Amino acid sequence: MEIAVLLIGMVIAAVAVFLYGFYTVGPTERGVLTSFGRAQRLGNKSTIDDPELGALLSDEEKLRYNYPVIQVIKPGGPYFKWPWQKLIKVDMTIQTTNITWDPDIAQSSIDSVTKDNLTVEISGQIRWRPSERNLYAYVFAVENPTAHIMGYFISVLRDRIATFSNEHEDGEMELTEGISINDLRKNVSTINQYMEDSSRKTAARYGIELDAALITTIDPPPEVDEALASINTTSNNVAAEISQAKAEADQTLKMAEQAVQIAENQANAEAAPLLELSETLSRMHATGGREALDSYIRNASLPLREKAAQTIITLNAKNS
Repeated sequence: MEIAVLLIGMVIAAVAVFLYGFYTVGPTERGVLTSFGRAQRLGNKSTIDDPELGALLSDEEKLRYNYPVIQVIKPGGPYFKWPWQKLIKVDMTIQTTNITWDPDIAQSSIDSVTKDNLTVEISGQIRWRPSERNLYAYVFAVENPTAHIMGYFISVLRDRIATFSNEHEDGEMELTEGISINDLRKNVSTINQYMEDSSRKTAARYGIELDAALITTIDPPPEVDEALASINTTSNNVAAEISQAKAEADQTLKMAEQAVQIAENQANAEAAPLLELSETLSRMHATGGREALDSYIRNASLPLREKAAQTIITLNAKNS
């Protein structure tokens, strides 16, 4: 009897293993298999040994974000697992999250303070996905990865808004310096690029890769919008007048340069015959000596002497 019960139990266990021991992983998924809660590790490798992830972290961060490298199950199957093993599937598709999303509060925008102490309201989205190279951090190290990455992103964004200056490559500042929201609105693409560059290390810190930052609007509070519009109008008028003055100054400078060029050309034109005559006399003196030079001067002066002989000089009546 006992043997029969044992055999029945073994058959039931075998059937259960057969029914629940095989699994597959979808094309957009990755699997992590745990045995009694412990993920399968790839030896003693850690994320800081990864040349791509390790390069994203500073020396201080490497001490804090040193995660083991675990076995990642690729798409496909069927695979087999024992009853004491647990499969964790991770969706690897790019996900879009509104930056106003917060698991604890409901909000329509993110508040941030500019360098001139103006509170602005920001809205937009971020696109992200789990990092396959650091799934341990995404699955085990961070309790709520989405909330964590949003908190990190918002903190970096607020720091950028508070320190942003529209400085050109040549070091010059915009005429509207001091009105930070104008600079921010004109440079949304620059801010998005900065956020993407600054958030690359989240793959090493939290196992999340930021695909894109999509900040769309940066608005002042409604109560200061009218005053800001007046300031913008005044600033634009000043900028227009300065631009016109610069254009007039450039035109005057261009005309002066052209006048100098004309005078230089005239001087060169007057000097050219004299230089040519000098070279001719020098060659004549070199080949024929003083006599040839005197003969040339005598012949050259004949037309002038003829003109002088025909010159009529009108004497003043008083002197006559």
